[in-house]
Amino acid sequence: MALPLYLVGLSHKTAPLEVREKAALDPVVALPAALSALGKGVVLSTCNRTELYGVGSPEKARALLLSRGVAPRHLYVKEGVEALRHLYRVAAGLDSLVVGEAQILGQVREALFLARRQGATESLLEKAFQSAIALGKRARSETGIGMGAVSVAYAALDLALAVYGDLSGLSVAVLGAGEMAELFLTHLKAHGVGRILVVNRTEEKAQALAERFGGEAFGLPALPQVLRQADLVVASAAAPHYLVGPEDLPKRAKPLFLIDIALPRNIDPRVGDLPHAYLYNLDDLKRVVDRNLRARAGEIPKVEALIEKALGDYMEWYAGHRVREAIRALEAWARVQAAKAQPEAGPVELEKAAGRLAHPFILGLKRRALDRVGGPPCPEDCLLYRLSRT
Repeated sequence: MALPLYLVGLSHKTAPLEVREKAALDPVVALPAALSALGKGVVLSTCNRTELYGVGSPEKARALLLSRGVAPRHLYVKEGVEALRHLYRVAAGLDSLVVGEAQILGQVREALFLARRQGATESLLEKAFQSAIALGKRARSETGIGMGAVSVAYAALDLALAVYGDLSGLSVAVLGAGEMAELFLTHLKAHGVGRILVVNRTEEKAQALAERFGGEAFGLPALPQVLRQADLVVASAAAPHYLVGPEDLPKRAKPLFLIDIALPRNIDPRVGDLPHAYLYNLDDLKRVVDRNLRARAGEIPKVEALIEKALGDYMEWYAGHRVREAIRALEAWARVQAAKAQPEAGPVELEKAAGRLAHPFILGLKRRALDRVGGPPCPEDCLLYRLSRT
């Protein structure tokens, strides 16, 4: 009983960034056009992968990606159970650049939503993606595949939470106004920090970032003043020299925690020797990230076990689906045969005659679905019934 699903795609494992950019399908123009070309399909397009899922032959999907300038060596083609297994691995985070990352599950859900909106799904694809989404949720709730920080920004946040437990009410100073500072502020805001102080060499950039998060902006000359007010300092400024040294930190009644995620470093390592200062740098955070990645790797066999169980459940559903389709075809065939044999019969008599004619074949079909053997021979002109035996 071959499963007619296919997958054609490329990812960070098979193609460099410049190739992935060619294959990316924007949701407004390119994706609807691709779904129209496929007829029925679901497209998963992210920064790390573009994958086309469908039913039947993969040739149209392969041609579509090749037409966008993707070389054959960058593509992988999977069919049947292997296509489904790959989808499950993607949804569970096992095929991600960072194992267990959570964002991909939302992207799988969005891919199904966009395909539905274009009227491009059908029963096998719907079931495949619904079960993949359910599996992804189970992987994250029943295993530790998504536990622990595996990025520097998250590791810094985890460290702050480990130190303070609750960040609400704290004053947090952020040195720098770049991408890393913005990412960290996004995390901080979600945890309800009390006061945000943004310090940057260009005060206009500090002001723009501070306004986004309801904070206060300062130029570098105000840094000593800011340090006196802060409970936690996160440094991520682009600077060729230290911005904070031991002489910049006045004695305090309560300790100051500093996290330096800049490269080159913003904070002089001697700051960590002060009795009231606790300094952590990129190496400290990387050790946290590496430890969490090793822990996630240890959870992979648990997730793979969930995947195999989900595959079995899908194939059981598919067997029933095939039987239902074949039964409907048999019933239609039987009605035609009954009408030929009794052209003068009324609707009720024809329905009964069709039922008597189809009954032994339906029993044999159900029996075959259970044990793959036995049952009466197939009516030669009932194509779907014959197909159900393959």
